[in-house]
Amino acid sequence: MSKISPWDEIAIPMAEINIRHVSGETIVPCFWGRTATDQCLFIVELDGDHYAHYRKNMVTLHGIKVDLQTGESGFQQLVLTLEKHVDRDLFQVLCQSLVAALQNATDSASSIAVALTHLRRWKTFMSGQIRYLSVEEVRGLFAEIIFLLELSEVLPSHTDAVMSWMGPDKYHQDFVFGNTAVEVKSLSGTERNSVHISSENQLESLMDYLFLRIYRLSAQPDNANALSLNDIVKIMHSKLSDSDAVDEFDRKLSRYGFLPIPFYDLPRFVVSQVYSYRITNDFPCIVRSNIHSGIDTVSYNIRLEAISSYECDNSTVFVG
Repeated sequence: MSKISPWDEIAIPMAEINIRHVSGETIVPCFWGRTATDQCLFIVELDGDHYAHYRKNMVTLHGIKVDLQTGESGFQQLVLTLEKHVDRDLFQVLCQSLVAALQNATDSASSIAVALTHLRRWKTFMSGQIRYLSVEEVRGLFAEIIFLLELSEVLPSHTDAVMSWMGPDKYHQDFVFGNTAVEVKSLSGTERNSVHISSENQLESLMDYLFLRIYRLSAQPDNANALSLNDIVKIMHSKLSDSDAVDEFDRKLSRYGFLPIPFYDLPRFVVSQVYSYRITNDFPCIVRSNIHSGIDTVSYNIRLEAISSYECDNSTVFVG
């Protein structure tokens, strides 16, 4: 992010506020604003009366005041006010992501709906530990959401699929549904054929069936079919029609430390290969039940060529 914020380019007014138009293809005008007391504002200008919708769906954010104000000539303004300067970088990211979200709105009514929904998601995201994910973490989260998308087409409801995603809550396996558990791993396009198992619990389960699913992800920024982490999150959001499922999905993203910010527009991946392995009693792995009680933590790598005999059809994962 640039060290120059949009508010630095606005002079502090002698009275009331100074504003500057936000660049972006939104159906409603958006503005950066700065008050006489040097508070940072973000303003969305709306045509018509949206007070009833605002009251029904209003959002409270820690450190950010959200208000709907009546302007002149039948216009209303959704105004976000940053309360502490120390949070300005995060506030800028929120506002920029809101501008991107508003590009999907078609009028003032849909704009305030999109804005309040976006702010509600940010409230969930900000409840977690916010940080930048590493390249490996981005790839791992991408792979888990790819599997979640596949699972959502198989289970009775998308809510069931989201509830089965256990990885963000530090469960032993990434997904548990019915009598099946699945551990999801990712490989970069250039990595050798081995995957890292980070604990002695990942390949041991009380479920009847346990699988290892591996996605090889090739970073291809110029490929029209490549997707970023932000892209795959948006696709998953578009499939979730139930508000409880959306809230749970966002909660789990926040547990990862994910925020929908431009930082995750890159890298962009193509899934080049998918492997599935059935974990049986003789599968080559280290598990808690077979190691000395004095050993606390185990991590190791498994070579794919050594487990080729355990490979199964990818669809088998969903039927046991």
